[in-house]
Amino acid sequence: MTTEYQSAATPRRWWVLAVVCMAMFMGVLDSTSVYAALPVIAIDLGFAPAEVQWVITAYGVAIGGLLLLGGRLADHLGRRRMFTIAVGVFAAASLACGFSPSPEVLIAARVAQGVGAAVMTPAGMSVLMQVFPDGPDRNKALGIWGGLGGAGATVGLLLGGVLTDWAGWAWIFFSNVPVCLIVVALCPVLLPESTRSTQRLDVPGALAATAALVLALLALFHITAHGISPFALMLCAGASVAAALFVVIELRSSAPLVPMRIFSSRTLVGGNLVIVIAGIAVDGLLIVVTLYAQQVLGFSALHFGLAMAIMTVTSVLGVVAGQHLVTRTGFRLVASWGMILLMTACLLLSRLSVDGTLVEDLLAGLVVFGAGMGAAFVAGQIAALTGVAEHDSGVAAGLAETGFAVGTTMGAGLASAIVIGVATRASTGAPSASELTGGLAAALVVLAALAAVGALCAAVLLRTSRAATSRSVTLS
Repeated sequence: MTTEYQSAATPRRWWVLAVVCMAMFMGVLDSTSVYAALPVIAIDLGFAPAEVQWVITAYGVAIGGLLLLGGRLADHLGRRRMFTIAVGVFAAASLACGFSPSPEVLIAARVAQGVGAAVMTPAGMSVLMQVFPDGPDRNKALGIWGGLGGAGATVGLLLGGVLTDWAGWAWIFFSNVPVCLIVVALCPVLLPESTRSTQRLDVPGALAATAALVLALLALFHITAHGISPFALMLCAGASVAAALFVVIELRSSAPLVPMRIFSSRTLVGGNLVIVIAGIAVDGLLIVVTLYAQQVLGFSALHFGLAMAIMTVTSVLGVVAGQHLVTRTGFRLVASWGMILLMTACLLLSRLSVDGTLVEDLLAGLVVFGAGMGAAFVAGQIAALTGVAEHDSGVAAGLAETGFAVGTTMGAGLASAIVIGVATRASTGAPSASELTGGLAAALVVLAALAAVGALCAAVLLRTSRAATSRSVTLS
């Protein structure tokens, strides 16, 4: 980034933030809005009951497996260029999703959407790091970005229900297209281009990292659906081998995909752990509350989405308060208390009852969870990106977004596995509402325990000094 851009065009930084966040919000919405439409999609396209989950899984595996490579491509080929191309791919894939005539076409289009999002997200974040230097303005920008990640997940449930009921499931995907076209048109006008890296791209490292992440996510989904089996163990073994190979390649490479030196920063490691665990808690809770509201309380998709708007509002408040507190007190306090709020919310919600109501069983927990989610994501995002050298901004962004994607994917799979395991163990046939509620409560207790681990990680790894949020520590 040139000094001239930073000094002469400072007011445009906030327009850059708006453009990048528009595209990012589309990607986050797509990760959850499909949940509400799955039953209708299954009927319209003729999905087998066991196959319809691949509409979600295909997207999650593609984005989770390719985010690291997407971040490095942005460093090597130009951030504005790759961001613009990725938004175009996402728009085209969204059109293909909406017009899909068969299950196979929809799943392939969802993979393409995930590929576009896997480049778009880290490229967009690294653009923000390029135009916002370390300090309060970057904290504010990353706070908005991080808040969109948490709030977008719940807004997606509401939007998915509304569009499915009022216009049809295809409009979940069609609605992305005009937004993406606006972003593509504005990119050349507002976004600065970065200097391309002269180092060669670490192709072996990229392949090993992608293989490790994809195999690990496939293993998780297989275990969730079918339990532990020889095939699941083969997937886990393959993921372990690929991960070990990735570390060996990175240590020996002259231009690694992920420089191991970047992990010398406790702040970066702590921030990413907070993001991963918060992601697990968020999607784990979304799965649990979705099942409880729709299968136990009998909410429609639209009514459920409206109920989840409660959490969206408090998550925005958590983002705003968290960003201000990070600048004044540092990440440690905000991240720790954000995780404590997530833990408290999960424990409050674990008291679910079969004949419950929105006010008695869900309201307090959703309010507290939203506030904790906003605060935890803001603190984690800022910590994970503070002090990173400009030439490593793409990979740092890729790490943070990979952590979020893997965390949310793990959360959905973990919660589903616990619910199914507990409910079916207590039942001789199809689980009753009471048995399902017991499984949901067990999942929430596990999520609360993980949030407690996240609070401990934040307290131990994140620095307390306020100066840590406003000075650059070059990792070189």
